[in-house]
Amino acid sequence: MTETITSSGVGSTDGLTPAELKRAWVEGWVVSRAAAPPIEGPWGLTVDVGLVPQVRRYVLPDADEALVRTVVRTVTAPGTWLKCFLEAETVEAWLAPGWKLDSPGFLMATRLTAGPEPRCPDGYRLRTWTHGGLTRALVTTDDHAFAARGQIAVPAPGAAAVIDQIETAPAHRRHGLGSLVMRTLCATAAAAGSPTAVLGATTEGRALYEHLGWTTYTPLTGAVLTPVDEPSV
Repeated sequence: MTETITSSGVGSTDGLTPAELKRAWVEGWVVSRAAAPPIEGPWGLTVDVGLVPQVRRYVLPDADEALVRTVVRTVTAPGTWLKCFLEAETVEAWLAPGWKLDSPGFLMATRLTAGPEPRCPDGYRLRTWTHGGLTRALVTTDDHAFAARGQIAVPAPGAAAVIDQIETAPAHRRHGLGSLVMRTLCATAAAAGSPTAVLGATTEGRALYEHLGWTTYTPLTGAVLTPVDEPSV
């Protein structure tokens, strides 16, 4: 069954329109990943990432069938990603040969408010640090083994913050570490003056974020142009 997600309530929940939420996610993502600033085009935004698995990404805020089909027919460089805010099943039907659909995603947001400092569970240590608008949170065990991490980007003072790369090691799940990282990062952004936080969630992550009070506004679907298999010799 295809899930329908509406954007009703965006204005009352976090003060941003759907278009502003999408743009805020892109602006924060490029800071988080140290990618090039987005370039505006008639169809959306182009971001040069500069990595072998992801050389460039095209973000289509208002994608439709004609636009997606045009992009996937025109692009020829492997490692190019397409991101749009439609159901995965819908986008999949429009992809050209060579394009591979990514796992389903969701654009989510929440209003940031000041709150008490999150408590680190016994047996763990939490450290945060900030460079150039990007704050990282790292949770380790008392003997410094990796347990969880995450980061949040604030592109400019007062701008929406973007949560990214939340991860908990399998051996340390169900100890509240994901919540600890999220609350810590959100508190940091709120203290820096960000009124809103935005993120792109996986299906698994969405459950955690909704538990923490985040709202899902739209699907976030990705696809990548994969290299042609090398001929056997």
